[in-house]
Amino acid sequence: MASKLLLAVVFVVDLIAFALAVAAEQRRATARHKKDDTTNYCVYKSDVSTGLGVGSLLLLLSSQLLIMIASRCMCCGRALRPGRARTWSIILFISCWVTFFIAEVCLLAGSVRNAYHTRYRTVVSSNPPSCETLRKGVFGAGAAFIVFTGILSELYYVNYSKADDGYLPNRETGIRMGAL
Repeated sequence: MASKLLLAVVFVVDLIAFALAVAAEQRRATARHKKDDTTNYCVYKSDVSTGLGVGSLLLLLSSQLLIMIASRCMCCGRALRPGRARTWSIILFISCWVTFFIAEVCLLAGSVRNAYHTRYRTVVSSNPPSCETLRKGVFGAGAAFIVFTGILSELYYVNYSKADDGYLPNRETGIRMGAL
């Protein structure tokens, strides 16, 4: 039977990770051009979204680790009982790792790119410097994949729990030497 406490903890951690990713999307760094008498340069607003993105990344990682430790990552431990639950747990296991990887890449890339600020000055000319910032939607994509990962990992754990009910396969070792 699936642990309801584990499912609740994972749900809350995923919910907080989602909220942090949405907040990071809303608070991404912005820049504007500033011109002195001799130079052009970029002025960036302080960005808290890098920290929010990293926090979201770490919370998603911890929820994934909780599920994988509880299920022994599906590769360690007893064999699962054959049937529909085992088939779905294998499909959901692969799916939750794919969506987890995509969410982590979005959050990590968004945090790194958001923290990067161009720090050069140019001589006053008609072309101001490029004040590049993070593209809109990177943290939003991470937030969407956090939701997918949360749903798939909890469904995986429920199906894994159904298939792991103490099933022990027939372990006859040796060669049968019946009547010749």
